[in-house]
Amino acid sequence: MVQAAKNATKTIPIVMVGQGSDPVEAGLVESLARPGGNVTGITNLTRELGGKRLELLKEAVPKLARVAVLYEPASPPGVREVKEVLPVAARALKLTLQPWEIRAADDFDRVFAAMGKQRPDGLYVPAAGPLINANGKRIAGLALKSRLPSMGGREFVEAGGLMSYGADQAESYQRVAYFVDRILKGTKPADLPVEQPMRFEFIISLKTAKQIGLTIPQWTLMKATKVIQ
Repeated sequence: MVQAAKNATKTIPIVMVGQGSDPVEAGLVESLARPGGNVTGITNLTRELGGKRLELLKEAVPKLARVAVLYEPASPPGVREVKEVLPVAARALKLTLQPWEIRAADDFDRVFAAMGKQRPDGLYVPAAGPLINANGKRIAGLALKSRLPSMGGREFVEAGGLMSYGADQAESYQRVAYFVDRILKGTKPADLPVEQPMRFEFIISLKTAKQIGLTIPQWTLMKATKVIQ
């Protein structure tokens, strides 16, 4: 979405928020400190949080050994997370990843049916890719049916997933006002450094945990910024 806006204009200021992929790597800005063009704002660094999400999933489910991971081959941020980021964290946590490709909306039922044969202990849902983002409720429902503890983005846990960890969305949106104010007062986007999130939120759905028969350890619950009853 940000890329499409940037392609459409080189002069109108664009303030991004919730940009999960690396904006430098994606070609949206020259650097975080000096964006250099007409784009600035907040990056949520979703990819860099992959290791922390796996760590929290392992903590909530101590017996976790095999983690199924959904991803879209057409989504570069999702592919990088699955191929480059998660394997490093998985090795440190002694977890085996089981990647599953999603290429079309009707793939979910088929993938979950095949996934069951590999007997995963948990499910990781990257917050990257239009198909995955548009089908959060469906994925959460299939995970629930398979009794799989799941980790994803905020929208995913609100749709019925077990847990989410990421940048505090409310704080990120509040910071947009700062960028808009500075730009309206004459500062060029090129001179406004891209900000990284300062606060993160860890959400646990006890409702979902109960439905899949999982008891979340007390020390994990104590870390949560929000608990869905």
